[in-house]
Amino acid sequence: MTAPLPPDPSWPRYSTRPFPSYRFLPGRTPHPRRDPSGHSYGQSEPHPPAFAADLWRQSESYLHGIDLYNYGYWWECHEIFEGLWHAMGHRTQQGQFLQALIQVAAANLKWLLGALGPAGTLSQSGLEKLRKVPPVYMGVNVAVFADDVRRYFDGSRQKPALIRLIIRPEAPPLP
Repeated sequence: MTAPLPPDPSWPRYSTRPFPSYRFLPGRTPHPRRDPSGHSYGQSEPHPPAFAADLWRQSESYLHGIDLYNYGYWWECHEIFEGLWHAMGHRTQQGQFLQALIQVAAANLKWLLGALGPAGTLSQSGLEKLRKVPPVYMGVNVAVFADDVRRYFDGSRQKPALIRLIIRPEAPPLP
């Protein structure tokens, strides 16, 4: 088990949204929405808009969710991705991909909290869904990410897998 990831300025950021004031750890920190001292107290759950899979670069919510995941804000990441999952549709390829990211984020949080059995179950469910999407999907090298997830939960990798986006210049508009 490892502590939440410390912010490392060398890791890429994909969005401009600020991070919450703390990472929610159930039983250890105030619940973000229910506790008056929570970092999102009084705010509703996120309801980001749907977007086409090839327009992922334009979704600030998707990019922010990836930033939250990479910096160890796994509960907060789960909230963003869950809103997108609902918007995209649970049975769509995008929905299945987002559900996989949700499950991996939840697995990381469970692992951190010492709930190793549930962490293993969630990571396996996420990996099964990742096998059903193309090797590169919504900017993510899914094959590399899935391998890193597997290695983290089998103990051959010390740090949780990062979601690294493959940023390619967009094609110029046709004349």
